[in-house]
Amino acid sequence: MFTPKYNITNKILSNIGRIEAAAEVIRHSPLLPLWEKQFKDDAVVRAVHHGTHIEGNPLKKDEAKEILMGKEVIGRPRDIQEIINYRQVIEFIDEEAKKKIEKITEPLIKKLHRIIVNKILAPEQMGEYRTKPVVVRNSQTGEVTFRPPPPIEVPYLMRDFLYWINQTSNDQIHPVLKAGIAHHELVRIHPFIDGNGRVARVLATLILFLGGYDIRRFFSLEEYYDRDAASYYKNLQKASAGDLTAWLEYFSYGAAYEFEKIKEKILKLSRDVKLKQKIGNQPIFLNERQVKIVEYIQEVGYLQNKAFSILFPDYSEDTVLRDIQELIKNNIIKKIGSTKAARYVMV
Repeated sequence: MFTPKYNITNKILSNIGRIEAAAEVIRHSPLLPLWEKQFKDDAVVRAVHHGTHIEGNPLKKDEAKEILMGKEVIGRPRDIQEIINYRQVIEFIDEEAKKKIEKITEPLIKKLHRIIVNKILAPEQMGEYRTKPVVVRNSQTGEVTFRPPPPIEVPYLMRDFLYWINQTSNDQIHPVLKAGIAHHELVRIHPFIDGNGRVARVLATLILFLGGYDIRRFFSLEEYYDRDAASYYKNLQKASAGDLTAWLEYFSYGAAYEFEKIKEKILKLSRDVKLKQKIGNQPIFLNERQVKIVEYIQEVGYLQNKAFSILFPDYSEDTVLRDIQELIKNNIIKKIGSTKAARYVMV
């Protein structure tokens, strides 16, 4: 019977507290639809790029974004396919979360794998448990860092593991910890010949979604892992001896870091408290240029006409002025002065 071993340390409690505080702000911030879409699109790009880059995919973030936009990118077919597959698996778990599925099943795990390794592995290896022993090596030194269980044990370990996931309620264990444990255990079992890390990361994200921590689909834990891949793998390895405490400290810190980053971005863009006082829970519909104007003013402190051509080289001054007038009308910015040297500042 799979029973994870860990202690709830002060670090974990502190990280959970930060997660809860950030999640509350994110959930209840009055965000305009365009910003919401931008946040979601950005999270997908970050998840896709970093979720594959950490596995050795050399494509850059801009290249990943272009692939997702349907543009041609020069690169190895496998690398490009990994980007496409990861985007598809993110879309898949998003749909599963919207359905509010009640269980994480074996067919679901295998489907995640099939999507992730589509056109990368041989058909007979896609969505099928490995039949060969494997070892995990340090990509730089070649040193064996971990020996996963023998293939004969995989089906039994997976069923035991999935039973634990489905029998453990959010009242018994916080969804963030549940996601972290699931992440590690799937990596430990290493059920597939390849793609286990990617399956583990999307499974953890799906568990967060289902546990009420979808955070409006704005986050990407993959970026946190990829920022220091050595630390990610080191913390995974620490838990291979059986005690998950250090790993859960790392995992919960990563979630807190990412959620707080999203929270700060939202507060910076929407000036949450003042916007709430002005508009309540009614969203303000701003176009992309107006969002950029607000961002610029919040970053620099003011905007003048002479900056229009720098900010918007493809638009006329009249177009930008119409956008500004609408922002003034909505009481988001105000004009100081009446000449060409006038400044626009936040209200």
